[in-house]
Amino acid sequence: MADQNHEIIALKALGYIVSEDALRDRFVALTGLDPDTLRANLDQPGTMASILEFLISHEPDLIAAAEAQQNSPETLVKAWRGLGGGAGQEW
Repeated sequence: MADQNHEIIALKALGYIVSEDALRDRFVALTGLDPDTLRANLDQPGTMASILEFLISHEPDLIAAAEAQQNSPETLVKAWRGLGGGAGQEW
């Protein structure tokens, strides 16, 4: 089971993504997650991890999202890993 703090971090990251028009559009284009599908799957750790992975994949977005949450980028990466992100990958 994912740490509740990790889920909160991911939800805040999603809030940041949807508040930025260009970022939101890129998120939808790259993930294929439309708002209805996203809402229906927010209870899934994999969906939460994918939100953070989207930010992690582009460092400027990661930094901006972390600053918006008053967190460090490392905190977002830790939450991503806690939600199962990067499983089986060596980083």
